[in-house]
Amino acid sequence: MVENWPIWFVTVTLVVAAVIDGLQLKVPNWITFPMIASGWIYSTAAFGWEGLLWSLLGTVVGLALLMPAYAIGGMGAGDVKLLAGVGAWVWTTNTFYAFCLSAVIGGVIAVAMVVLRGVWHKHRAQFWMILHEIGTVRDPEQLAAIAADRKSSMMLLPYGIPIAIGTIAYFAWAGMLL
Repeated sequence: MVENWPIWFVTVTLVVAAVIDGLQLKVPNWITFPMIASGWIYSTAAFGWEGLLWSLLGTVVGLALLMPAYAIGGMGAGDVKLLAGVGAWVWTTNTFYAFCLSAVIGGVIAVAMVVLRGVWHKHRAQFWMILHEIGTVRDPEQLAAIAADRKSSMMLLPYGIPIAIGTIAYFAWAGMLL
């Protein structure tokens, strides 16, 4: 466990971020920015300039994977920066796999929220309407404005929770927590 302290650091940070996101629907900058910067510093100290390069690439991957959802108003900036922080620490491939698992978990949680609250028909219709808008409008700024108008009528999923669950589950599956 001592040699895997970076993974445990990311894990604890993700748990804290998920709890705050669950309570406040926001992942604060005082978590995300230090997470990103400390990932760069750690990677540089442990692996030199090559480590910094991989850390920077991991950060870009984390940003790029969630930026489209953010650009159209489907996710908060804190969630995007949280995955960028994961990328700063565990680099590109691990960030991609963590994202994939987080997306599946986020989908399951979203469907469960809708079903348990008994609003399946309303949100199914909104889902198809949003999909249609993405396919026809194609302007991220206009899509973001439409999403902002619709926000009050939708259930919000604090996406820091699926990011935390998916990333930690990936770490466990990959044997990184041992």
